Amino acid sequence: MERPSTAPPLGAPSGLTTLRTSLSSSDTHPELATTLRRLRHDAGLSGFEAARRANLSQSTVSRLETGRRAPTVREVTALCKAYRAPADVRAALQATARDLQEGTTSARIVLQRPREMQERIGRIEQSSALIRGFQPAMVIGLVQTVDYARAMMSGRVSGPALHKLAESRQERQAILDTGRRFTLLHAEGALRWHIGSATIMADQLDHLAGLTRHPNLRLGVIPWDRPLTMHARHAFHLYDTHTVIVGTESGTAFITDSAEVAAYDRRFAELEQVAVFADQAAQVFTRVADDYRHLA
Repeated sequence: MERPSTAPPLGAPSGLTTLRTSLSSSDTHPELATTLRRLRHDAGLSGFEAARRANLSQSTVSRLETGRRAPTVREVTALCKAYRAPADVRAALQATARDLQEGTTSARIVLQRPREMQERIGRIEQSSALIRGFQPAMVIGLVQTVDYARAMMSGRVSGPALHKLAESRQERQAILDTGRRFTLLHAEGALRWHIGSATIMADQLDHLAGLTRHPNLRLGVIPWDRPLTMHARHAFHLYDTHTVIVGTESGTAFITDSAEVAAYDRRFAELEQVAVFADQAAQVFTRVADDYRHLA
C-alpha cells in the first residue's frame, strides 16, 4: 500500500490561492512549466515520485517543468491526478495543453474564425515565460499599432470581422506588461513593406523606436546593409523551447517535435547574432520612419 503523503494539502493557502488567482486573471496566465513545478512542490513530491505516480519518466517530468517540451493532455491529466490538483486548475492546464497540440490549421479556417486563432495564440503566449519571434515580411503582431493591424488585415477580412480581429490583436499586447521576456526580430525589409499609407508606416516605426526602451522586450532589427550568409525562408515564433508557430499562405502550423523546435531555436540564435538592439535598433526604426515621412 502506498504510504500517505505527509505534505500539506494542496488546498493550503501557501500555494493554491496564488495559483487560482493567476489562473483566473484576464491578463496574466501562469506559465505552464512554472505551474506544473509549483503543483508538485505543493504536493510535497520529488520529481521521481511524481513521475512514478503519473506513470511517466522522470526526464519527462523534468522537461515539462523546464519548458523544454509541451505536455500532452494525457500527461497533464496524469500529473494533476498525482498532485491532487483541484478541478478548476486541472481544467485550465488541460485547455493549455490542447492549445499546444501539434498540427496545422488551414488558412480557410483561420479566416473563417480569426478571433479563435488570435485567442489560441494568446493563451500559448500566456503559458510561456520566454517568447521569441522573427518576421522578414511585416511587423510582428505583438508590436503592431491599431492602424497598421487594420490596414494589414483589411486585404483578407472586412466589416465586423476586421474590427474583432484587430481588437483581439490589441488585447494580446497586454502581455508585454507582464513579467515574461520577449525577443522580437525584424528584417529591415519587413519595415519597408508599405502597409496602408506612409503615415501609418511612419507612426508604426515611431512606435517601434519607443518600444526599444521597454524593460522586458528586446526589440531587434537586421539592417538591410548587413551582408549575410543565410536567407529568411519564413516567419516563426518560439514559445520557451517547447513550441514553434509558423504561418504560411496555406495555414498555421503548431510544431512541438523536440528536434524541429531545437532547429528553430538554433536558427533564431543565428538571426539574433546579426541583429542590432536598443539604441542601434531605434536609429534604424527612426531612419525608416523618416523615409516614410518624406513620402507622405
